[in-house]
Amino acid sequence: MSIAMAIAPHLPYLRRFARALTGSQTGGDAYVAACLEAIIEDPSLFDESLEARVATYRVLLSIWDSIDLNSRVDPGDLPHERNLEAMTPKARQAFLLTTVEGFSTAQAATILKTDEAAVSALLDEAGREIANQVSTTVMIIEDEPLIAMDIEVLVEGLGHDVAGIARTHSEASELARATKPGMILADIQLADGSSGLDAVNELLQELDVPVIFITAYPERLLTGERPEPAFLVTKPFEPEVVKAVISQALFFDTRAGKSHSSVAAAG
Repeated sequence: MSIAMAIAPHLPYLRRFARALTGSQTGGDAYVAACLEAIIEDPSLFDESLEARVATYRVLLSIWDSIDLNSRVDPGDLPHERNLEAMTPKARQAFLLTTVEGFSTAQAATILKTDEAAVSALLDEAGREIANQVSTTVMIIEDEPLIAMDIEVLVEGLGHDVAGIARTHSEASELARATKPGMILADIQLADGSSGLDAVNELLQELDVPVIFITAYPERLLTGERPEPAFLVTKPFEPEVVKAVISQALFFDTRAGKSHSSVAAAG
């Protein structure tokens, strides 16, 4: 099998990971493009003795750590005019690899070019960082009552408040204007047949808050061919995945110097 064929099935999820690392679609996709360009220029970067997915993520993070290659990514494509010192640290890389991307500790160690003991230490560090995050208020946009309840319990368990639950585009607009949430967690398809993407884009004209989308079809929103979410959770979701993505979204929100006190979620 060619390297291109080995990498292709993993590209949507590589985009998800890179977007979570940078906090933006544009920045994340720029790193994925740089990763692919680097492999084309030097195929030896892709270790064919490893699982294809592990080898691909390993190249991406090698590029992430390379000052030379980072200089090829337009700073305007990254959120909050980040510099290298403000980039997602190793602890959060390990956390995202093992929670959102589902890699084992051993696989994460291979990707990060370290050992399992070091990854375990990084995960402990990430846990402490998350525990110290400032709480916020969450608005949930979810048309399935049981899923909405699950998200509500999860969000409150993380120490955040829930502003309310909306089922439709119009309900989301009314609730957001009334509560001024600090984060939006949104499903793609709402009860009235409207688009969660459209609802959120409308809300973002008035609110400047991080947004997390939940969808059963992540591949449709990870093409890199149109405006797509930076933070994405796949249905059915695991609580640790939602926790990880909320934490990462707040990581960038905090670095923006914001003082929001709310979070929104849609399912």
